[in-house]
Amino acid sequence: MNTSELADRYLNPYTDFGFKKLFGTEMNKDLLISFINSLLTGEEQITDLSYLNTEHLGTIESDRKAVFDVYCENEKGEKILVEMQRGEQRYFKDRSIYYASFPIREQGQKGEWDYRLKAVYIIGILNFTFEDEDENYYHHEVQLIDKRTHKVFYDKLTFIYLEMPKFNKGENELNSLFEKWLFVLRNLSRLMERPKALQERVFTKLFEAAEIAKFTPVEYKAYEDSLKVYRDWVNTIRTAEYKGHIKGHEEGVKEGLAKGLAKGREEGRKEGMEEGQKKERIANARNFKRLGISMDVIAQATGLTKEEIERL
Repeated sequence: MNTSELADRYLNPYTDFGFKKLFGTEMNKDLLISFINSLLTGEEQITDLSYLNTEHLGTIESDRKAVFDVYCENEKGEKILVEMQRGEQRYFKDRSIYYASFPIREQGQKGEWDYRLKAVYIIGILNFTFEDEDENYYHHEVQLIDKRTHKVFYDKLTFIYLEMPKFNKGENELNSLFEKWLFVLRNLSRLMERPKALQERVFTKLFEAAEIAKFTPVEYKAYEDSLKVYRDWVNTIRTAEYKGHIKGHEEGVKEGLAKGLAKGREEGRKEGMEEGQKKERIANARNFKRLGISMDVIAQATGLTKEEIERL
C-alpha cells in the first residue's frame, strides 16, 4: 500500500469514509455509544445501539430521498440520527427538520394506534458556525418550548448541534469526556501521536481504527477517494468565499464612489447657491450706498458686516 501521498497518520473524520469508519460500523459501535453518551451529559445512558437503514424515501417513491450519515436505535427504541455537516447550507435548519420527519413518521403503525412516539435525537457535527456573536457557545441543544413559560413543551424531539470551528481548547484544557471527543474530532487528522490527555480505553480503540497505515488496500483506496472529494469540496467553498469577498469589495468601492459623487454634487450645489446669494447681497449693498442709505440699515438688510460694506 502506497501512503507516500498521505502525510497524515490518522484519518480525517470530516470525510465520508472517515466518519462512517469511526461511527458507522458494527465493529466500532462502542465509539458511537461513548460519543453520544458524552453529549447527553448523563441525562440518558445508552448501553447498546442497532444500526438502521440510512436511505429513506418519502411517503411515495417520487418524494425527495433522504440519506443519513449514521442512523441508529438504542435499547429503548429511541431513534438517533448523526450527521456530519461539512459546509453551511442555505436552509440547514429546514433540512434538519425535514430529516427529523423520517424517524418520526416511520414509527406510525397500521390499524389502531395511540400515536405514542419514541424519542428522536438529531445530532449535527458542523464544520461551520451559526450567525451568532458568542464565540464560546458551540454546543446547542434545542427542544420545543412554551414561549411564555420557557419550559420544555415536548421532550421527545431533540436537536443537538456542535459548532466545531468554535471549539479551540488545547490538550491541557480538556475537563470532560465530551470536550475530549470534540478535541479528537477537531484535531484528529493533524495529530501525529495520541495525546496524553486521552487515556480512556475508548480512545485507544479510536486511534487504532483511525490509523491510516493499518487500512487494507481496499480501505485505503476508499479513503483516498473520499479525501479527494473532501478536498475538492473545501477548495470549492474557499473559492466561492474568495470570489464573494472580491465581489463585495468591488461593489463596496463602486457604492463608495457613487455616494462620493452624489455628496460632491450636493455640496457643490450648496456652495454655488451660497456664492450666488452672497454676490446678490453685495450688489444690493452697493446700490444702497449709492442711494445714501445709512450703514446700519444696509447691514440689517443684506446681512453684511459694516466692515464688508465699507470695503465696497
